Amino acid sequence: MSGARDTDPILRFHGAAHGVTGSCYEIETPYSRILIDCGLFQGSKSERELNYGAFPFPPEAIDAVILTHAHIDHSGLLPKLVKQGFSGPIHTTRATIDLCSVMLPDAAHIQEMEVEQLNRRNARRGRPPVEPIYIQKDAAACMALFRALEYGEWTEVAQGLRARFWNAGHLLGSASVELEIDRHDAPLRIMFSGDVGPGHKLLQTDPEGPAGVDYLICESTYGDRDRPDVSPQQRRSQLGDIVRGAAEAGGPLIIPSFAVERTQELLVDLYLLMQAGEVPTAPVFVDSPLATRASAIFERHADEIEQANVLREALKSKELRFTETVEQSKAINRLTGFFVVIAASGMCDAGRIRHHLKANLWRRNATVMMAGYQAQGSLGRILLDGARRVRIQGEEVEVKARISQFDLYSGHADAGELVAWVEARRPVQQGVFLTHGEEEGLGGLSQRLRGLIPGDRILMPGLDDAFRLTPGGSVPVELNEPRRLRPEKIARLDWHNDLSKLLLDINEAVSAAADERGRAAVIRRMRRALENKDA
Repeated sequence: MSGARDTDPILRFHGAAHGVTGSCYEIETPYSRILIDCGLFQGSKSERELNYGAFPFPPEAIDAVILTHAHIDHSGLLPKLVKQGFSGPIHTTRATIDLCSVMLPDAAHIQEMEVEQLNRRNARRGRPPVEPIYIQKDAAACMALFRALEYGEWTEVAQGLRARFWNAGHLLGSASVELEIDRHDAPLRIMFSGDVGPGHKLLQTDPEGPAGVDYLICESTYGDRDRPDVSPQQRRSQLGDIVRGAAEAGGPLIIPSFAVERTQELLVDLYLLMQAGEVPTAPVFVDSPLATRASAIFERHADEIEQANVLREALKSKELRFTETVEQSKAINRLTGFFVVIAASGMCDAGRIRHHLKANLWRRNATVMMAGYQAQGSLGRILLDGARRVRIQGEEVEVKARISQFDLYSGHADAGELVAWVEARRPVQQGVFLTHGEEEGLGGLSQRLRGLIPGDRILMPGLDDAFRLTPGGSVPVELNEPRRLRPEKIARLDWHNDLSKLLLDINEAVSAAADERGRAAVIRRMRRALENKDA
């Protein structure tokens, strides 16, 4: 019996566990070890620091990687994996390879640039320099390992492991992964959802997948909510309301957006609205070199996407301006009146969007529209939660701009669509693992699935949890090492968020004092609190 158990594969959850970033799953069999995804952590500083730490496995021991899609929270640590010793193949779709060829070097460039800026500040503060997670040469070395797979084509990815891709409907080239693992009797079948797209997505077909698997690993980003059932025309009409409101305010419309697909969808709808005269014609700046290169890739893969002709027209619109250099980016904020800026990152935690927010959040005539999910601890979530002041790149900025969320461009299925996707995979013989969701999403989807899957077979693993996949169900594996991050620190505001808010509150309290004597009294109280911190 113990020998039979030794042959059962082990599934480990190294990311996207009670959070929505850092997607990474490990499958270990007696003959092979593979990863499904190897993504970057985003959100609070505590979570982002995981990107700098050691992997919870030896990279050189991994035989292969299967990549579901190009988004950085699924692909962004692949160059680090290669830098630290991985040399096997990275299997993914051809479109994902093309997107990664611009996204991973861009991620490396952003790290190099932001670390250089941080090290200048650290030098002034007498702090030691830090190193980027990886640099552009690591991204280039990583790209040499990519191998293209077609949808529906079975491929042996490692000894005793076969995989085939199904269109996930989430992003150009996105895939759900069906995995077969050799056993002494019948193969074990595992389905990884990847990120499941919603129905009626502008540029993608509806998600697909097989029926009848042993285990299902399903995302739950929007597992607790149902979006309104709107047509593309209705979504465009609602976008038009926001655009007209921004134009009437007489200031810019700033849209933090993922550079790949979300930006292209927005460009199509803005183009159609302006062409129809439903919103004022104005310059639309795509301030993201990555989005510029990604748009060219979308054109190359036009036969794989819907609305390809309209996308081509939008990309040639006379209102559209792509910016490349930092100088061009800064020049945008010298403009007055109404214009549109689309810039990454989508959660406002990196890239040029922070420059635009710093330049415009304090303006009453500015509008900021969040076009996607904002992870807990990210600047985007903090703004949506109503912060009156924020700190950006070490500077305090008052928030007077109008902040709104427009979630109808989401690349993720909502709760009803996720339940329908799981139902179409039945029978699920052994169990469902819910991942890639915060507490509300996980709990909401778990409740909704109880009519389809027995409650004791719906699991919500934590970071670094491991399970032996036996013929009779999953069995938890005792952890040999402490968790890299305690569960209560995932998808939560952390000490860095608290410190930023404290500094803002102190400045506000000092500024609100009536005179110099009152300001001195506030400072004395703060000093006494610090001196008595151990009391």
